Amino acid sequence: MKVLAFGASNSSKSINQKFATSVSKYYKEDEVEILHIHDFEMPIYSADRERENGVPQLAHDFAARLDAADLIIISFAEHNGNYSAGYKNLIDWVSRIKGRKPYQDAHLFLLSTSFGARGGQSVMEIALARMPRDGGTVIEHLSLPEFPANFEDNKGITNALFRSQLEAKVRKTKREMQKILDSKKTS
Repeated sequence: MKVLAFGASNSSKSINQKFATSVSKYYKEDEVEILHIHDFEMPIYSADRERENGVPQLAHDFAARLDAADLIIISFAEHNGNYSAGYKNLIDWVSRIKGRKPYQDAHLFLLSTSFGARGGQSVMEIALARMPRDGGTVIEHLSLPEFPANFEDNKGITNALFRSQLEAKVRKTKREMQKILDSKKTS
């Protein structure tokens, strides 16, 4: 299985990038690619820019990475209760590629974390509502509260309850993806 993971933040110190990378390690028997969305920064989307210059090549490049993955792990940063501007701009541009939705039949494992007690639940609610309209199928999701208290570099989630919840969700995504990949082989 091909797994793509990224934090939906363009910060070089993104806790969501750390979280997505950590969770991707549970898929060690699979082919895993870690992306950083700061590598896909483009001008702020506007109809005028699109009309004058078309959709930037970086949007096409990002879309190709999404399309190549069987499972996409995204950890959402919450900025003022919503997507980060870097992620939103990237998806705005990808949505302008003719004939596609941003997540074009993708299977998704959505994550969020923050320093607060809700763990990015506001942005998670937005993502869960939005993904079907953006072409994605959410297999599982998890919000991790109080990141510094529940996560350590090189260890991942340190809280036993949250780690157990994550591991159950990882097992579910693996089972579901195996069914999906098997059905593709037989069709």
